Order: sequence, then structure tokens, then C-alpha cells
Amino acid sequence: MLILGVLALLSLAAWLYLAAAHGGFWRTRTGLPDGADPPAWPHVTAVIPARDEAAVLPGTLPTVLAQRYPGRFDVVVVDDASTDGTAETAAALGASRVVRARERPAGWAGKVWAMSEGVRAAGEPDLYLFTDADIAYAPGTLARLVRAAHDRDLVSRMATLSTATAWERRIVPAFVYFFAQLYPFRRVARGRRTAAAAGGCMLVRRATLEAAGGLAAIHDALIDDVALGRLLKRAGARCRLDLDRDVVSRRPYPHLRDLWAMIARSAYHQLRYSPALLAGTVLGLLLVYAVPPAAALAGLAALSPLPAVAGALAWALMTATYIPMLRFYGLSPFRAPGLPLIALMYAAMTVDSARLHWKGRGGAWKGRVR
Repeated sequence: MLILGVLALLSLAAWLYLAAAHGGFWRTRTGLPDGADPPAWPHVTAVIPARDEAAVLPGTLPTVLAQRYPGRFDVVVVDDASTDGTAETAAALGASRVVRARERPAGWAGKVWAMSEGVRAAGEPDLYLFTDADIAYAPGTLARLVRAAHDRDLVSRMATLSTATAWERRIVPAFVYFFAQLYPFRRVARGRRTAAAAGGCMLVRRATLEAAGGLAAIHDALIDDVALGRLLKRAGARCRLDLDRDVVSRRPYPHLRDLWAMIARSAYHQLRYSPALLAGTVLGLLLVYAVPPAAALAGLAALSPLPAVAGALAWALMTATYIPMLRFYGLSPFRAPGLPLIALMYAAMTVDSARLHWKGRGGAWKGRVR
């Protein structure tokens, strides 16, 4: 029990730091700040990479095209080697331009290449709106994004993900919570150490992107949004990242295997394919998430106060920081104490991501590796 008590104290110390000093990662600030209209509305071009998205585009592309933006706004859809009529669907829906991506050069990640093909076709707008084919926008969102960008080079919104199914309700809020824990949104907005973005919605100044080296500088990035955030931050860019209810993903993940594949696709890449970082991450997840309930329950059963009290306090802090995310998704706060089980699933997904990489199947998406 002494060892378990010490581990519980370490976990409690970690949660005291996370709750009080880790950039307020657990807060769910939403919405864009109010801002004045710019003196002249900049030219914006939306770039939408789309690979086999004919089924989802009718529910999303019209919401992009319907943005009542006071300035010039173009929409470029990049057909990324689709086989389901994606290009024809986008054209029929009224996209300003539909381009078919050229053959992907060696070393380029698929999505980044498709984004670069959209940039090539876009000309010279003032701002790029990099967005995904499954993302829908509420009316007026683009204008609010542009207002928020008056003093920023990157304004990114974390789309609200689907929680229609039981597995989505279990996994999705935790996914966003863990992302915010890795990249506290408040820290993204200040300093240079924390850099990230959410790929579903990234408004980027063209001049800033070009000065930073363009998309070629992140050509091999599997996690394109975080890589883009880091690239711009290193170049001195001013960034902002927040949650948003007006930017919504329409992509369903009805089964556990769908969510598992989505996370396992890039988890090991996030760890730079390092076995040492993999081991450290799994051990860290166990210490921070598994030890508190284990110590609390084991200490209570053995009438051992140290693990019982320290574990219970750490578990309570964990629960309290997760409740705002559950409320953001309209879910019961009574789900919060079960977060350790979800964390263990994420640890398993991360290990599986490494297994897939070692088998040469890492980064697979829609039948293509990378």
C-alpha cells in the first residue's frame, strides 16, 4: 500500500498542476470575440481537400457557399484521387472551382499535397480558409472569423464533433479534452512554446504562410493542423484556437472501430515514432488516469488512508476538469468519473498505432497510407 500511496501522491500533484497551472485547458471558451468590421474586407479563398466525399459534401459544401461574406469569397474543392464522383458532386453544388490533384510526389502526405494543390489553384487571396469536406458552417461564421483575424495570422476553430451514437458520446468529448490538455488553447494564443490548430477550420494569412515557407515546409506532416500551427508560430505568427459550436463536423463515427482507426492513424506519428516516447506516454496515462481510482478503491478496501485520500482527491480533480467538456457536448456530468476507462482505451489505441506503424500500415486513411 505504501507504493500505491506514493503513486497516488504523484498523481495528485500532477492533477493539482493540471487543474491550476496548465493554461486552463479544461475551460470550454466558445465563440469568436466581437470585433469591428475591417476597413476593407479581405479576399478569402476556401480550400477543401476531398477524397471520396461525394456522400458528405451535399450536407456541408452548401453551408460554405452560403456564407454572406461582404468581400470576395471563392471556394476551391480539390478532388484527391476520388473514385466516387466527388469532383462532379462539388461542381454540381456550385463550388467556385474544382481541381483534380496531380499525382502526389514522393514524401508528401496526402492531405498536405491536396491542400497545396488548392493553394496553387487559388491565386493570391489575402486569406486561405483551410477546411475539411465534412465541416458545416453556421451563417455568418466566415465574417466573424475574418473580424477575429484582424490581429492574428491564424484563427482556428475546433469543430464540434458528432456525438449521435453511444461510442461517439464515450470517446469524442475525451478526444477533445485530451487534445486541449496537450495544447492548451490559451497558451496557443500567447508565446511560442505551444502551437497547434484544428484542421477542420484554419483561417491563415497568405503572406504569413508564404514567409514561413509555405505548405512545402510541412509536406510530410501526417497531422497537418498541428504542423501548420508550429510552422507559423516559429515564424512569429500570432495564433488563436478555440472550440466552436458554429463549426460542425458532419462525419459520423458510428462504431468503435471507426473511432479507433481515426485515433490510431496518427497517435504514433504524434510521438515522432519514438518507442521511448510511446513507453513514457503509456506510463504517464496510467499514472495520471488509472492510479487515482485504483488507489482510492484499494485504499478504501484496505482501510489505508494515504492511497484512499490521495487517490480520491486526484480522481475528484480529474472529474471536475472533465465536466465542462461534457456540458459543452450536452452530456451528463455523471459520465465524468468514467474518464479513466476512456484514458485506458486511448493508451491501447496509441499502442495499436505503433503496431500499425511497425507493420507498415501507419497513417492509413481511405485506403491510402499517408
